Amino acid sequence: MNKIFPIVFLLFIISFTVISQNNTSSPYSFYGIGSLDFKGTSENRAMGGLSVYNDSIHMNFRNPASYTGINMFSFNKEGRLVKFTVGLGHSETNLKTSDNDSETTNTSFEYLGLNIPMGKFGLGFGLIPYSSVGYKLQSSNQENQLQYKYSGNGGLNKAFLGFAYQLSENFSIGLDARYNFGNIQNSALEYLYDDESLPLDYQARELNRSDLSGVNYNFGLIYVGKFSKKFEFHASFSHSPNYNLSSRNSRTFASVIVNPNTLIEIPVNEINVDLESIGLAKTDLRMPKRTSFGLAISNPKKWMLGAELTLLGSSVFSNDLITIENSEFEDSSKLSFGGFFIPDYSSFGKFWNRVVYRAGLYSEKTGLVINDESIDEFGISFGLGIPAGGLFSNVNTTFEFGKRGTTNENLVEENFINIQLSLSLNDRWFIKRKYN
Repeated sequence: MNKIFPIVFLLFIISFTVISQNNTSSPYSFYGIGSLDFKGTSENRAMGGLSVYNDSIHMNFRNPASYTGINMFSFNKEGRLVKFTVGLGHSETNLKTSDNDSETTNTSFEYLGLNIPMGKFGLGFGLIPYSSVGYKLQSSNQENQLQYKYSGNGGLNKAFLGFAYQLSENFSIGLDARYNFGNIQNSALEYLYDDESLPLDYQARELNRSDLSGVNYNFGLIYVGKFSKKFEFHASFSHSPNYNLSSRNSRTFASVIVNPNTLIEIPVNEINVDLESIGLAKTDLRMPKRTSFGLAISNPKKWMLGAELTLLGSSVFSNDLITIENSEFEDSSKLSFGGFFIPDYSSFGKFWNRVVYRAGLYSEKTGLVINDESIDEFGISFGLGIPAGGLFSNVNTTFEFGKRGTTNENLVEENFINIQLSLSLNDRWFIKRKYN
């Protein structure tokens, strides 16, 4: 405990300093509350997002029933480890339209969590960047004159606290509460020209800001049972009902001077819009319910294969402050397949035999519809779980290749490579001493 606790505390502090950064450069983050960031831990994402499997050394943020964990064979099945995990990510994205393409990169904080066993109970808490807004768009007329420049940044974060209880050796339940917080800023800069098609000295800008907060809950069930001496059956269920986010809004109009060299916008003559008078100073964002089902079979500490279906009721989403033409939301879904393989977890003579090899794929309907085109996403992934530092701690790497969107209807196709790196620290904090 003395070794790991200072590291945990330091990383929690660091996470709050980096969580405000932009985690995306996707033009699709223009819509709703941005692009949904969190798709599970590095271990989950290496298996196509699969989260049905629960073990003794990794946290599972998707299902709070996992906080009970399982006892360690190394301790005569009498003890469970305190689990700590932190993840970082890096993405390379090619943005392609029917006319041209461009490249973007982002490096971001992914998640942070701590899981503490307490007999048949388990406690889990942490921090997750849930969605990100980060885009720069522009439109031109037929004369190729710039008309609008759009930009946005911000996102939504979740701080969670959850409890789980082990009803039996095979069955666990859990519940966590998630406090959502963050802000989103959207800017629209209109370029005006004189009769000779020269840009005016002063341009017009609209700036909207929404500060978001609210609480939602996530309920989970996990079942693990043996159907032979070697094989186990795994089943998981989690559900988060619909909820509202409170949005405190502001809107500012201004004349701006744009530096032609640095493109820095210098506002003058700012006017704050009285949103209170039109009932938009405080609004509610309707957020969708989320339901997940997972099934898997495994040979413990050898291999696992599984599938998972996640349903998101995205069609209920609404935002009274900003309405965007030719866009809407539909219910979304994600289907994941994946698994892992360990050559020989007890082989201390051959390092690579103890490495966990993970792979998976997924297909997702994001729920966003633009110009009657559904924005879909597909990806394949693989990764390694590398023993590090001690008997149970490890470093996890994930490589994910995928595509989002389409070039139809003047839209954008995103081809991306995501790289995740996570650290899982495990230790026994509470040891029951035995004396002869």
